[in-house]
Amino acid sequence: MQSYSTTIQRGFTLIELMIVVAIIGILAAIAFPQYSDYVSRTRASGAISELNSLKKELSICYQNENGWANCTVMGSNSIPIVITSKFLTNNAPSISNAGVITQTTTGATTTTGAALSIILSPSISSGQSNMVWTNTGTVCDPIRGLKPGQGGC
Repeated sequence: MQSYSTTIQRGFTLIELMIVVAIIGILAAIAFPQYSDYVSRTRASGAISELNSLKKELSICYQNENGWANCTVMGSNSIPIVITSKFLTNNAPSISNAGVITQTTTGATTTTGAALSIILSPSISSGQSNMVWTNTGTVCDPIRGLKPGQGGC
Protein backbone atom coordinates (compact mmCIF):
# COMPACT_ATOMS: atom_id res chain seq x y z
CA MET A 1 0.00 0.00 0.00
CA GLN A 2 1.20 3.41 -1.01
CA SER A 3 0.78 6.44 1.17
CA TYR A 4 0.41 9.82 -0.31
CA SER A 5 1.56 12.74 1.60
CA THR A 6 -0.57 15.81 1.34
CA THR A 7 0.41 19.26 2.37
CA ILE A 8 -2.07 21.68 3.77
CA GLN A 9 -1.63 25.25 2.68
CA ARG A 10 -1.67 27.61 5.60
CA GLY A 11 -2.24 31.33 5.05
CA PHE A 12 -1.60 33.41 1.97
CA THR A 13 1.54 33.94 -0.02
CA LEU A 14 3.17 37.36 -0.20
CA ILE A 15 2.14 37.72 -3.86
CA GLU A 16 -1.52 37.06 -3.03
CA LEU A 17 -1.46 39.68 -0.25
CA MET A 18 0.20 42.24 -2.53
CA ILE A 19 -2.46 41.69 -5.21
CA VAL A 20 -5.26 42.18 -2.69
CA VAL A 21 -3.65 45.39 -1.37
CA ALA A 22 -3.22 46.68 -4.94
CA ILE A 23 -6.89 45.99 -5.77
CA ILE A 24 -8.04 47.76 -2.59
CA GLY A 25 -5.80 50.73 -3.46
CA ILE A 26 -7.25 51.00 -6.97
CA LEU A 27 -10.82 50.83 -5.65
CA ALA A 28 -10.08 53.50 -3.03
CA ALA A 29 -8.50 55.78 -5.65
CA ILE A 30 -11.70 55.57 -7.71
CA ALA A 31 -14.19 55.75 -4.83
CA PHE A 32 -12.78 58.67 -2.81
CA PRO A 33 -13.24 61.42 -5.44
CA GLN A 34 -16.75 60.14 -6.17
CA TYR A 35 -17.58 60.23 -2.46
CA SER A 36 -16.18 63.75 -2.15
CA ASP A 37 -18.36 64.94 -5.07
CA TYR A 38 -21.39 63.26 -3.50
CA VAL A 39 -20.83 65.00 -0.15
CA SER A 40 -20.46 68.39 -1.87
CA ARG A 41 -23.68 67.89 -3.89
CA THR A 42 -25.52 66.93 -0.70
CA ARG A 43 -24.31 70.09 1.05
CA ALA A 44 -25.39 72.21 -1.94
CA SER A 45 -28.89 70.69 -1.78
CA GLY A 46 -29.00 71.30 1.96
CA ALA A 47 -28.02 74.95 1.50
CA ILE A 48 -30.73 75.62 -1.07
CA SER A 49 -33.28 73.82 1.13
CA GLU A 50 -32.41 76.03 4.10
CA LEU A 51 -33.00 79.13 1.95
CA ASN A 52 -36.44 77.94 0.75
CA SER A 53 -38.26 79.38 3.77
CA LEU A 54 -36.56 82.72 3.17
CA LYS A 55 -37.59 82.69 -0.51
CA LYS A 56 -41.19 81.88 0.40
CA GLU A 57 -41.51 84.61 3.01
CA LEU A 58 -39.80 87.18 0.76
CA SER A 59 -42.33 86.38 -1.97
CA ILE A 60 -45.22 86.88 0.46
CA CYS A 61 -43.71 90.10 1.80
CA TYR A 62 -43.27 91.46 -1.73
CA GLN A 63 -46.91 90.76 -2.52
CA ASN A 64 -48.17 92.24 0.76
CA GLU A 65 -45.98 95.36 0.55
CA ASN A 66 -46.21 95.85 -3.24
CA GLY A 67 -42.42 96.08 -3.49
CA TRP A 68 -39.10 95.33 -1.83
CA ALA A 69 -38.85 98.47 0.32
CA ASN A 70 -39.90 96.76 3.58
CA CYS A 71 -38.73 93.25 2.67
CA THR A 72 -34.97 93.36 3.08
CA VAL A 73 -34.47 92.80 6.80
CA MET A 74 -34.57 89.34 8.33
CA GLY A 75 -36.74 89.25 11.44
CA SER A 76 -39.26 91.82 10.21
CA ASN A 77 -42.47 91.42 8.17
CA SER A 78 -42.42 87.68 8.98
CA ILE A 79 -39.13 87.20 7.14
CA PRO A 80 -37.29 84.45 9.05
CA ILE A 81 -33.85 84.92 10.49
CA VAL A 82 -31.55 82.48 8.72
CA ILE A 83 -28.39 81.67 10.64
CA THR A 84 -25.22 79.80 9.75
CA SER A 85 -25.20 76.01 9.72
CA LYS A 86 -23.18 73.21 8.22
CA PHE A 87 -24.81 74.06 4.86
CA LEU A 88 -24.70 77.88 5.13
CA THR A 89 -21.25 78.57 6.53
CA ASN A 90 -19.30 81.58 7.84
CA ASN A 91 -22.05 84.20 7.53
CA ALA A 92 -25.81 84.49 7.22
CA PRO A 93 -27.35 85.30 3.85
CA SER A 94 -27.97 88.90 2.85
CA ILE A 95 -30.99 90.41 1.08
CA SER A 96 -30.53 93.30 -1.35
CA ASN A 97 -32.98 96.13 -2.06
CA ALA A 98 -34.13 94.17 -5.14
CA GLY A 99 -34.87 91.02 -3.12
CA VAL A 100 -31.71 89.19 -4.22
CA ILE A 101 -30.58 86.61 -1.64
CA THR A 102 -26.81 86.15 -1.50
CA GLN A 103 -25.05 83.41 0.44
CA THR A 104 -21.34 83.74 -0.23
CA THR A 105 -20.23 80.52 1.43
CA THR A 106 -21.94 77.14 1.56
CA GLY A 107 -20.83 73.73 2.74
CA ALA A 108 -20.44 72.72 -0.92
CA THR A 109 -16.93 73.22 -2.25
CA THR A 110 -14.87 72.99 -5.41
CA THR A 111 -12.28 70.24 -5.72
CA THR A 112 -9.70 72.73 -4.37
CA GLY A 113 -11.85 73.49 -1.30
CA ALA A 114 -13.25 76.90 -2.27
CA ALA A 115 -16.82 77.40 -1.03
CA LEU A 116 -19.58 77.59 -3.63
CA SER A 117 -21.97 80.57 -3.45
CA ILE A 118 -25.70 81.02 -3.96
CA ILE A 119 -27.21 84.12 -5.58
CA LEU A 120 -31.01 83.89 -5.86
CA SER A 121 -32.64 86.60 -7.95
CA PRO A 122 -36.43 86.96 -8.03
CA SER A 123 -38.36 87.77 -11.18
CA ILE A 124 -41.94 88.91 -11.34
CA SER A 125 -43.90 89.07 -14.57
CA SER A 126 -47.14 90.93 -15.00
CA GLY A 127 -50.06 88.58 -14.47
CA GLN A 128 -47.80 85.88 -13.01
CA SER A 129 -49.12 84.29 -9.84
CA ASN A 130 -45.81 83.28 -8.32
CA MET A 131 -42.27 84.56 -8.15
CA VAL A 132 -39.55 82.73 -10.08
CA TRP A 133 -36.13 82.51 -8.43
CA THR A 134 -33.01 82.19 -10.61
CA ASN A 135 -29.74 80.99 -9.10
CA THR A 136 -26.60 82.49 -10.66
CA GLY A 137 -24.16 81.45 -7.94
CA THR A 138 -21.19 79.12 -8.32
CA VAL A 139 -23.24 76.36 -6.63
CA CYS A 140 -24.71 75.70 -10.12
CA ASP A 141 -22.06 73.08 -10.84
CA PRO A 142 -23.29 69.69 -12.09
CA ILE A 143 -20.31 67.83 -10.60
CA ARG A 144 -19.90 69.40 -7.14
CA GLY A 145 -23.13 71.39 -6.70
CA LEU A 146 -26.60 71.61 -8.20
CA LYS A 147 -27.44 70.25 -11.63
CA PRO A 148 -29.34 72.35 -14.21
CA GLY A 149 -33.00 72.56 -13.21
CA GLN A 150 -32.26 72.17 -9.49
CA GLY A 151 -32.44 75.06 -7.04
CA GLY A 152 -33.03 77.67 -9.74
CA CYS A 153 -29.92 76.75 -11.74
